[in-house]
Amino acid sequence: MKAIIEANQYVELTYKVIDRKTRQVLTLVEFPLGYVHGVNEILSPRVMDALEGKSEGDIIEVHIDCNDIYGPRDEALVIVESIANVPEAYREVGTAILMENDNGQTRSFLVTRVDARTVTIDGNNPLCGREVIFKLEIRMVRDATDEEIRYGGKVEAAPDLNNCRAVPV
Repeated sequence: MKAIIEANQYVELTYKVIDRKTRQVLTLVEFPLGYVHGVNEILSPRVMDALEGKSEGDIIEVHIDCNDIYGPRDEALVIVESIANVPEAYREVGTAILMENDNGQTRSFLVTRVDARTVTIDGNNPLCGREVIFKLEIRMVRDATDEEIRYGGKVEAAPDLNNCRAVPV
């Protein structure tokens, strides 16, 4: 009998996030992500709830309106700046920039566009305003060890350093 996903089960899964309208794959996680169910929440609560009761080999799809999670897009968080005013390290699409307001609150912005004259950064979550499909493939379900339950995931053995020798620098 296959183990089912429930509290204190160690689970490994892969997933992709697909834009519902364009069918574009926005995120692809091919290396199995491991966690202990009910101990830590690695994905949105709706996705975690949908995994409950499933078993190894199952493939599920969870439809999510990201406005429910992140709220609507806020165009005031989109900044277009002259490229001359932007440090070279921030002139590549996909670069994350941590910014702080006058009150000391921080927000992560993402460089979303660069052209010859301007750099566009966006403080909205990249999924904001989208409807997405989480397509998950459950790779493994088994009883978690006490140590995995304590740490919320797989605990790797430390490397054996007893037989190591120093390498001159």
